[in-house]
Amino acid sequence: MTKTITFNELRRIKDALPSGSMARIAEELGLEKESVKNYFGGKNYRDGKSVGVHIEPGPDGGLVMLDDTQILDIALRILEEQGS
Repeated sequence: MTKTITFNELRRIKDALPSGSMARIAEELGLEKESVKNYFGGKNYRDGKSVGVHIEPGPDGGLVMLDDTQILDIALRILEEQGS
């Protein structure tokens, strides 16, 4: 499932996640932790992979087109569990 959100919105979600969430998401999906960080705007492609995130410049940090929302869905679930 694809989704488009602003880069700033994606960063707000990442910043609201509790410590250890990147590792938890990576483990749940069988990914490297750096790949999950790349999803949220990181740029470590030596240790992590690209995960279907395309950023177009624009207002509010630009638009982010997500090819797959699994990482975002898990992040939102974690936030929901935390009551955030």
